[in-house]
Amino acid sequence: MSDPRDPRRSEPEWSLPGYRALRVLGEGGSGKVVHAVDERSGAEVAIKYLNEESRARPGLLRSFRDEAQLLRQLDSPHVVRVHDYVETAEGAAIVMELIEGVSLGAMLRANGAAVPEAALSVLKGSLLGLAAAHAAGVVHRDYKPGNVMVSNHGVSTLVDFGIAVRQGADAPSAGTPPYMAPEQWRGEPASPATDVYAATATFFECLTGERPYTGATMAELAVQHITAPIPEHRAPEELRALIGHGLAKSAEERPVSAAAFLTELEAAAGAAYGPDWERRGRRALVAIVALLAALLPSALGDANATPP
Repeated sequence: MSDPRDPRRSEPEWSLPGYRALRVLGEGGSGKVVHAVDERSGAEVAIKYLNEESRARPGLLRSFRDEAQLLRQLDSPHVVRVHDYVETAEGAAIVMELIEGVSLGAMLRANGAAVPEAALSVLKGSLLGLAAAHAAGVVHRDYKPGNVMVSNHGVSTLVDFGIAVRQGADAPSAGTPPYMAPEQWRGEPASPATDVYAATATFFECLTGERPYTGATMAELAVQHITAPIPEHRAPEELRALIGHGLAKSAEERPVSAAAFLTELEAAAGAAYGPDWERRGRRALVAIVALLAALLPSALGDANATPP
């Protein structure tokens, strides 16, 4: 029986010249992500391909191109780096940094809730990535566990800017329902505070093993995110104020940016867990990633695998 991860089974309709595919990391309706080797330098990369059907839709092709352009402007070790963008009559591809590790989503599915220091470490790294985006006037709009990478060194990185927009831009409402801020549900423009909300919802899930709101339908989720009480009582007491602020129903009542929220995180973490909290958190993350890599080798590079 052939290996379902054999890249020969899922070869893109068009392959970027100069790169040898090793395996498919992820595949979706719009395209796929392939782990590949640059035949000139020997460097391993992740290549995100847009499929033929999606390229034929001008809006999707424009969004794909915009994602590459946005990422090239962000210089942060906590944002996935873009090496190249190629668009021809045959195809379109983004050549990205290959991040060795697992997505936070994979961690949560396999390991459940993390110890507070580890959850805080994940949040800190990805907030640094968001802060770089916000400083450049970019709102991510889709912060969620599947878009946060935890490397084998315990460092978190933000990936997939596929629906990111310029701050203040008039764009259709978009996001992932369990992590969408009230203003996204109401169809209002996204802001850095929108990303803070999604980051806090993800942080809450890291701490408790559960999402803050678990409505079974879109309508239930909308009502919960817009009107239901903030469930900070389910989190450790020392971090409830942080969660309450980040999940405030009104964007005006939340931290104005990821950088502002990061300042609050540092203060809360230090007061609750001492000056050594981040080292302990990263050590816990390294152990989890190593275990998952041993048990689930297909999870390696998972954060690169979010399809376009």
